[in-house]
Amino acid sequence: MTHTAVMTIFFVLGVFTKGLTAVIQTQQTVMAAVGEDVHLSCQLMESRDVLQVTWQKLSPEGKKENLAANNRYDGQTVNPGFQGKVEFKDAGLQNCSIVIRKVMEQDEGCYLCLFNTYPDGSLTGRTCLQLYELHEPILQIRESNSTGETVVSCSATGRPAPTVTLNVPQQDLYFSHNSTVNVTNTNGTVTVTTTAVLTGSHGNGAQVGCAARLLSVPEIQVFKTIPGFDDESGSDKNFTLIVTLITAVVVVCVAVVVTVLLRHKHKNRDSEEIL
Repeated sequence: MTHTAVMTIFFVLGVFTKGLTAVIQTQQTVMAAVGEDVHLSCQLMESRDVLQVTWQKLSPEGKKENLAANNRYDGQTVNPGFQGKVEFKDAGLQNCSIVIRKVMEQDEGCYLCLFNTYPDGSLTGRTCLQLYELHEPILQIRESNSTGETVVSCSATGRPAPTVTLNVPQQDLYFSHNSTVNVTNTNGTVTVTTTAVLTGSHGNGAQVGCAARLLSVPEIQVFKTIPGFDDESGSDKNFTLIVTLITAVVVVCVAVVVTVLLRHKHKNRDSEEIL
């Protein structure tokens, strides 16, 4: 997916420091696809004497890890462990933003932007990154051995759990006995499998489709042609097969008998001509 970060929710965060209320505008939540570049920004809405802006990653345990800083005198600095991963986009002291390149699962979490001001001290904004991913659905079609019906199954894997829908373009076909199973994978993704029985008459060329949806991400659709199953029941098919085999055997036997008789006739005729 090449979509930029979506579903960004802005809010104004009030911070109380030494009897003063400073206002920071930042993103409360940013949602992005795995592998995208993500833009995080913080802006002081009131003028302050800012000495340095620091970006930190907040671990689930509450520990803070410095990513990068922009100092009034020393300029921009990215910590060695994040060089090539984190870059400054807007490096102002009142408005500062960073870009996190090709975000992965380990980048998910909350980030802090600290405005170190004089004489008010540190003013902090907070924004959280949530990742999503959606893989192409896998559509399977098979004929039930017991009932002779067509069973359609579609699986899609995503983060969070995607919505999986089966559909048929033909009006004389429909699905019945739908069931859905969710399986959570070790990497945090969820595989959703929807299975249904296809009801109605269909011939060669009929298609079924599967659509996978996730949040505001454009849905992914796949289509597959239904194999040319006959509408006969299993016993009728077996009977037809037996009749076909018997007919073939009879034809072969008749052909062999005719061939033997013709050869015998030609042999007798040759004998008579010699005499």
